[in-house]
Amino acid sequence: MSAATSITVRVPLKIRRRPGRKTVVTPVRDDGEAAIPTRTDPALVKALARAFRYQQLLDEGRYGSISEMAAAERIERGYLGNLLRLTLLAPHIIETIMDGQTPDGIALPTLLEPFPEVWVHQQEHLRFS
Repeated sequence: MSAATSITVRVPLKIRRRPGRKTVVTPVRDDGEAAIPTRTDPALVKALARAFRYQQLLDEGRYGSISEMAAAERIERGYLGNLLRLTLLAPHIIETIMDGQTPDGIALPTLLEPFPEVWVHQQEHLRFS
């Protein structure tokens, strides 16, 4: 049996507040090219950021369980569990969401529904190419 490995996903982004809304500002690419303006879904980006933050808090041992974290963060335990499942999405899917190229019909409620654990099956199930 092999030892379990983990993958850390860091998403460099800034959130710019504008009157009435917030926009996501992506960083300049490695080749010096300015980032292409996109139409990211703010709810999806925010949910992913929260999911990875909550997962990090669990990994660091700041909370002993999801129930303890939900009580401390004052959110419903079931919703927290659904958010944490977003950390299991395939990296390709997360990149596509962050690039603002999410397929039509894919929004936060869709991603909070159960989805396959295997990354290839996720792409088929969620219609990501």
